[in-house]
Order: sequence, then structure tokens, then C-alpha cells
Amino acid sequence: MELINRFKAYIAEEKLYHPGDKVLLAVSGGVDSVVMTHLYKQAGIDCGIAHCNFQLRGAESARDETFVTALANELGLPLYSIRFDTETYAGDKRISIQVAARELRYAWLEETRQKHGYTFLATAHHMQDNVETVLMNFAKGTGIAGLHGILPKQQHLIRPLLFAQKEDLLALAAANGWGYVEDSSNLTVKYTRNFFRHKVIPVIQETYPAAVPQMAASIDRFREAEQLYTEAVSRHKKRLLFKQGENFKVPVLKLQKAIPLHTLAWEIFKEFGCSPAQLPQVIDLLQSEPGKLVETPTHRIIRDRVWLLITPLEAPEAPLIVIEKETGVVSVKGGTLKLKIRTSEGAPIPASPLMACLDLDTLQFPLLMRRWKQGDYFYPLGMRKKKKLSRFFIDQKLSLIQKENIWVLESAKRVVWIIGMRIDDRCKITSNTRNMLVLEWHPI
Repeated sequence: MELINRFKAYIAEEKLYHPGDKVLLAVSGGVDSVVMTHLYKQAGIDCGIAHCNFQLRGAESARDETFVTALANELGLPLYSIRFDTETYAGDKRISIQVAARELRYAWLEETRQKHGYTFLATAHHMQDNVETVLMNFAKGTGIAGLHGILPKQQHLIRPLLFAQKEDLLALAAANGWGYVEDSSNLTVKYTRNFFRHKVIPVIQETYPAAVPQMAASIDRFREAEQLYTEAVSRHKKRLLFKQGENFKVPVLKLQKAIPLHTLAWEIFKEFGCSPAQLPQVIDLLQSEPGKLVETPTHRIIRDRVWLLITPLEAPEAPLIVIEKETGVVSVKGGTLKLKIRTSEGAPIPASPLMACLDLDTLQFPLLMRRWKQGDYFYPLGMRKKKKLSRFFIDQKLSLIQKENIWVLESAKRVVWIIGMRIDDRCKITSNTRNMLVLEWHPI
């Protein structure tokens, strides 16, 4: 009766059940899931059984399925079962058998939970499972998030046995004569979890016999510490990370002075694909000259004058767009270009850099609209000397991201307009101009 009372108390403490909830139990047939099933039955909670046969252990897999079917019949509980061709799935996806089984299992269990109206899905992870998970995470270096271990509740997934040690479950099964099956794969140490279970934890227990419950108590404290940590990081992020359209920016000076620097930098940049190995490179950007960058699998982190700019990696656009004389509108990523031909008589010359009026007779169609490239030059309006676009952008104090988003309009291999900025002097309107091409850029 002690374990059933602790079971009920844990469910209440972690808010894993409310009157009227239905719980779908993931049952393999092993002692953990069998004890969980009997505890739910004794607690009077509306539940059903779900069993996956991965067909990986031959007759043993068939035996497990038969056992779970008999258990459901014995307890009068609804049964949902499925057989997977796990090896084929793993081969098609080019993943390990373990990963394949996990993907198949949880996808089907969630589908079954929703289809049959269950509030929660329960798995039989217990205290030792939790300690094994935290030790593995600690060894891999997952940070504080990895130290909270297996959470009692994650959305519709609950783990109601995390309070119980394996020996408690075995003792309860023996005392009540509850049968269960043994999975022979649990005895091998070729899997990481089994290695920690059979090799690492027993060695620790030789020196600290109560290591498992003591580590479990520490895990509970880690969970609470993580809550405080998350709240503190959130406050820092509000003053260090700013959204600007699709991009983000971090003030260099503020981040340089932030304490603790490495921890805050990790919490900021890991969201943008930064790995632990890349973090020192990102921190080095704080002392580098503008233009230096670190590229993650998903983003680029660029040192600007006073910011670290974070921009998503994008698929390359079409290298150029052909514009015929009859073209009226061109839409590209970043904006829309409108074109109109009209006489110059009495027409005012717009002052906005988003508009351009070019002498039609100086142009040769088709025009080309493209991204600028190194080596491009033009004659800025009002100047008789050519200037490289790269130098012009430096004078305009454009950031790397701004430069990468610049479009140019080309006629007969000459840049005639840096769109949204400056026209070429050779195409300007003069007293001899009869017709002009009016261009209007609408940035997004």
C-alpha cells in the first residue's frame, strides 16, 4: 500500500491527472510498465494499454505482444497494438535501429492517444532511468538543461513513476505475483544507456550505496535551479537581443560587459545554430574589425560597427532578371520595382532615392536587374570620375547585410542605378532629354 500511496501523491504533486482524464499507458510487458498498469488500475484511473511490436527479437517480440494482450484482458482494459517493420524503416531513413524504434513508437502512440480521446500518454520511466539520463547528458556536455533529466510532464506526455526506484517496482511485482517479461536486449552493454546502467552506476554505488536516490534528489533541485536560470537569462536577452525584420542584432559593447559572458552568449547564439565549438569564434567577433563573420548551419553572425548582426542563411536568388521595354512591374525578394516611360517635358525630377529618372536614349534594352558584385563601378550622379560600388558602400556606411541586399540596374554592361540609392551620371536627365524611364522602388 505504501507504493500506491506514493504513486497517488506524486501524481497529485506534479499535477499529472485531473478527474475525468483518460490516460493511455505505453506498455512493453516489462516489470516497469506492468507495475504502472496495475497502479493505474488500483488508483481507479480511466486508462488503456498501447503496445508496440518492433519485430526485432523474433519469438521474444511475439511473446511480449501475447503477454500484453493477456494483461489487457485480465484487467479489462482497452488494448491498442501495432507491428512495425523497424529494420526497413531504419534503412530507408538511414538511421539507427534505436532511433527508428523511438520515432515509430512515439509517433504512433501520439496518434493513438488523439484518435481515441486520451488526455495523456504515460510511460514507465523510473528513478534509475532518470539518473542514467542525467549522467549521460552530463558526459555529453548538454549544459544545465540536460541536468533536469526526464521531466514528469511534457505537454501530453507524463512519467508517473519517476519517484520510484527499480527495486521498489520489482518488490511490488513479486509481493503481488504480477507476472512480466524480460527483454534480453536490456542485458547487453553495446547500447549507451545499458552501459551506464550495468557498468557506470554500479561502480558509483560501491562508494556511495545511496547514489541513485541522492542523485535523484539533486535532479529535483536542478529542475528548480533551471527555472531561476531561465528567468535570469530571459531578462538579459531582453536587453541584449533585438529583432529587426527577419534579422536579429546584439549590441557589441553591452555583450562585452555582460557577466557571465560565455553563458549569456551561449544562450543567445545557440538559438541560431551556434555549436559549443563555434561559441569562442562568436565571442572573438566582439574584438574583431567590422565585416568578420561566423557561419552556423542556419545563420550568419556578422560583426558590424556597434552590433553583431544575425541573419538567416537563404537560398541564392536568380542571378539576374531581364527587363524588356514593355515591362511594367518586377517583384523580387526585398521589394517591387515599377517602370514607366514618359516624356520629360515639364516633368519634375524626384528627390527621393527610391525613385530614378533616366534618359531613355542613353539606355539599351533589355535591362538587367541583379545583385551587385565585386568589381562593379559607376559614375555617381554629379561626378565625372568612376567609383567602385564597394567603395561607395563604405562611404555610405552600409552594413554587410545591407550591402548583400542591394540590387543594381544594368544597361549594356553599365550600372545605371544602384536601386534605392544613386543613379549613374551618364544617364541623368538633361536639357536635351526627350523621353525618360521613370523607376520607382518599393522596398519590403
